[in-house]
Amino acid sequence: MAQADRQYAQARRQMVLSQLRPNKVIDEQVINAMEALPREQFVPQPYRGVAYMDEDVAVAPGRFLMEPMVLARLLQEAELQPQDIALVIGCATGYDVAVLAKIVNTAIGLEFDTALAQQASQTLQSLGLDNVAVVEGALKEGLAKQGPFNVILLAGAIPEISETLLNQLADGGRLIGVVRPPEAPIGQAVIVKRAGNLFPQRVLFDAGTRPLPGFERPAGFVF
Repeated sequence: MAQADRQYAQARRQMVLSQLRPNKVIDEQVINAMEALPREQFVPQPYRGVAYMDEDVAVAPGRFLMEPMVLARLLQEAELQPQDIALVIGCATGYDVAVLAKIVNTAIGLEFDTALAQQASQTLQSLGLDNVAVVEGALKEGLAKQGPFNVILLAGAIPEISETLLNQLADGGRLIGVVRPPEAPIGQAVIVKRAGNLFPQRVLFDAGTRPLPGFERPAGFVF
């Protein structure tokens, strides 16, 4: 193993020991997936040295990889099952999709940026993950034609959760993500579990997750 690879492996281990386990992450399948995946490969070369820091990491203008602890706690709350089909809204370079692919049956990433979608596909393919796909499209519309989904992950904060996305959950499906209205000083991680036509929502913890483009509320009229 090259020295750089050893350093990244050590950084992954340190991420687990200092960020995940001390912050109530106990789901071993989530921990194992995040310790196995080379997060640095989903980050532009100049920023790979900070790929494992405990905050959101920029991967493109206005786009970020979610803080490892926030991602891990969201996935833990989703109680992922081997047979699950998961959708990531705003997958960017594909890291969240890769983590899910290590755990569930099928993981699909939805991305509106053509360059990021292509980059995600190439990285996922280079890692030998064959149960994943990246689809290009408008994030707020979701991916109804591929649904319903057992798990939907929002890969960034949005102002509110729409019926459009909720209706793409299978019965018993879980939507996880961060809700952060424009006026809010910080976001709240939430989980929504579908039970028939009911969508009860539970707040999990506070999170300073960066906004996901494409969900901005339309500006009101000014008279």
